[in-house]
Amino acid sequence: MERGNFMEQVLWISLGAVLGANLRYWVTDTLSNQLGKNFPYGTFVINLTGSLLLGLFIAIAGKSAGLDPRWRAFLAVGFIGAYTTFSTYAVDSVDLALNGQWLLGLTNLVGSAVLGGLMAFAGLYLGRMIPG
Repeated sequence: MERGNFMEQVLWISLGAVLGANLRYWVTDTLSNQLGKNFPYGTFVINLTGSLLLGLFIAIAGKSAGLDPRWRAFLAVGFIGAYTTFSTYAVDSVDLALNGQWLLGLTNLVGSAVLGGLMAFAGLYLGRMIPG
């Protein structure tokens, strides 16, 4: 990869990441304030919606041979990569269990994995239904 192209990709990824990380913060803060802190609602919702968005984007991008690679860098790698919170999900789940809330920890761990997989399926399926 040419140096100029590499630096351009880094810029697009960085721009997406700034937006994705800030949206993640806002969603987490908003849900925590509205629903309480006894369950990581923000992380749970982010993992599900991030799975849906990435699946949808990949399906749509797969139909468009002429898709500008900057969109993949910006949206899939930068925005969705910074928006989703897999490591936070793992730590939140284990932390709940270690604090005696085994059922909530297991709900988050299994629920995010199973429902995230279903949301990714839905995103891919819906994206493939869109004519392209």
